[in-house]
Amino acid sequence: MKNFTKEEKSWALYDWGSSAYSIIITTAVFPLFYKSAATEAGVSLSDSTAYLGYTIAIFTFILALLGPILGTIADYQGLKKKFFAAFFFIGTAATVMLAFVPSGNWLMLLVCYTFAALGATGANVFYDAFIVDVTTEKRMNIVSSFGYGLGYIGSTIPFIISIAIIVLSQQEILPVSTINASRIAFGITAVWWISFSIPMFRHVQQRYFIEKEPNPISQSFKRLSKTVREIRQYRALFLFLIAYFFYIDGVGTIISMSTAYGTDLGLSSVSLLIVLFATQVVAAPFAILYGRLSERFTGKKMLYVGICIYIVVCIYAFFLETIVDFWILAMLVATSQGGIQALSRSYFGKLVPKENSNEFFGFYNIFGKFAAILGPLLVGVTSQITGNSSMGVFSLVILFIIGIVILSRVPEPVAHDAVDDIAESS
Repeated sequence: MKNFTKEEKSWALYDWGSSAYSIIITTAVFPLFYKSAATEAGVSLSDSTAYLGYTIAIFTFILALLGPILGTIADYQGLKKKFFAAFFFIGTAATVMLAFVPSGNWLMLLVCYTFAALGATGANVFYDAFIVDVTTEKRMNIVSSFGYGLGYIGSTIPFIISIAIIVLSQQEILPVSTINASRIAFGITAVWWISFSIPMFRHVQQRYFIEKEPNPISQSFKRLSKTVREIRQYRALFLFLIAYFFYIDGVGTIISMSTAYGTDLGLSSVSLLIVLFATQVVAAPFAILYGRLSERFTGKKMLYVGICIYIVVCIYAFFLETIVDFWILAMLVATSQGGIQALSRSYFGKLVPKENSNEFFGFYNIFGKFAAILGPLLVGVTSQITGNSSMGVFSLVILFIIGIVILSRVPEPVAHDAVDDIAESS
């Protein structure tokens, strides 16, 4: 921690807090809670997995449409943090609401989950864009990886507490039902997320911006329209976004639907939670390792490594049968999920004009989120047609292959050493 500035640490601590949402709501407790509610209501396993995939597709479509528009407006002085705060409030409030949905009401769970996901992923658009404000281009890889590493470490604490409450309630050691134990986990998530977001609000400021001007909304649409027309002039940025569109689709789909997939294979909820905890522990050092290795081998080469590992994951998932297989699969994912996301964020951060970071990270979001529509839909449709969730996961291989082919055509970011030296000295 001593090697990072106050702004870098405050920015990274948001990952420490918000990652509790990622593991407990997106990946672990909520999917199991939802699957249980859907099963209780008479929904088949394949259909409930498909409905979860469709829900993910819906909220990512909404955010993909809003991202570039809100991002362009947020490039004005003082607006980046306000937009970040608005989505942060929506996300944390909806997470709390999950705890109060009546038992068995799977449809209402999906509605609340939609708003929670909109808030969490929307806040992350502006959080990611803040990377240009808190560090220099030289340090982006290591700072971005540091944030993901902290996220994996920090999320294990509320995750352990949540697992303990759920398991103890199942063993009837705690005088609460398993349903209420899961609801307590949702509350823990919100409290943790809010608590460790305070340094971000206190110490991180928007350093790069566009000066305010009359009719900011109409001017923002004009700037957005101009960027769309001229985006091909940013060749490296444009090619990277296309590559990112494909490979991050598979990454996000595997993360968001992993527990639902494990449930379909007949794995118990306790086994899944233990595997997910181990995944978080292993992912933390590997995320930081990716950042360190990128300083030696470049971020692009490390992205190749991560994508290739995910291709192996998809192929191996097709033959998944036992809990040992699931453990192997989870550990493979753990070695690369943080690194590939962290280096994608920093790679893109080096390509964008800093004063327009929100606008361009809005495009980063729209490519990532529109991609996240295709993956869950692909898994959902394939699972329903074949009646086999393994086929859905296997179908993601093509997305990773397309992504790595296009990424190979993206030139390395041009270093701005003089700018970095001035920023570091100040």
